Amino acid sequence: MNRKLPAFNLRSFELYFEPNFIPLEIRAKRRVVTVHDFSFELHPQWHPKERVEHFAGNFWKNIGRADRIIVPSDFIRDEAVNRFGLPAEKVRRIHNGFSREQFHPCAPAETAAVRQKYSLPENFILFVGSMEPRKNILNLLKAYAGLGAALRKDLKLVLAGFKGWENREIMDLIGKVKEDVLYLGYLQDAELGALYNLAVLFAYPSRYEGFGLPPLEAMACGCPVVVSRAASLPEVCGGAAVYVDPLDTESIAEGLRKVAQDEPLRKTMRAAGLERARLFSWESSAREHLKLFKEVCNR
Repeated sequence: MNRKLPAFNLRSFELYFEPNFIPLEIRAKRRVVTVHDFSFELHPQWHPKERVEHFAGNFWKNIGRADRIIVPSDFIRDEAVNRFGLPAEKVRRIHNGFSREQFHPCAPAETAAVRQKYSLPENFILFVGSMEPRKNILNLLKAYAGLGAALRKDLKLVLAGFKGWENREIMDLIGKVKEDVLYLGYLQDAELGALYNLAVLFAYPSRYEGFGLPPLEAMACGCPVVVSRAASLPEVCGGAAVYVDPLDTESIAEGLRKVAQDEPLRKTMRAAGLERARLFSWESSAREHLKLFKEVCNR
């Protein structure tokens, strides 16, 4: 991959912000880099070989050039400082936000077109994310199968997201249970907002996240969430979620069953999720970025 941009090297900049891990060869007095997570280092088996090789050859030799490193969660900050030895004074946590225009509670009339377009079942569990190993979709599918035929008859599983990589086993299993599982592929945010609103609950048993945007989007839409007690997810979801062990399919199944069969609980979770989502916004994130940029440039 060519990381050189000759046109930009005709001049020097006061500040260069790289939002995607590895700074380019751009001349600047100060550099700020966002590191979203360390899965490329901790779990290379979850990534395409080319990506792992690119990070191995470029990340660590370049990250030392950053004057500040932005991370999306306290969990990732702790990994950066205490596991990988990055200087604590350089690493700043700035939470992500979400699109309030796209992700909010909707009236039934606003979601009818999406239900019709994708022939969605009346009641369903929703997962949103790439079809890739760390999202733990195999265990979600196995946990869903463990709910029993009676519950699956009235509660289907809908998956939405980019096809991803290392997913042959996932796609094969989806094909075997297609009478109860619907894979929609990649959807635009406008349709995702409707999907969250239509779901009975949102399931996200991911094994590792630097932040965890889909659960936040679901909460912002008033959809109860069942998530892993892993990585940054408790930091994002707080007390508004039901937590499960991502490595234990029975734990995942029990979380799904608990929320699916308890309407009063779902009502409480909807309110708690909406309240929790109010703590995050791109506006707040942008203000914190700007504050950091000024701080770095005024050194």
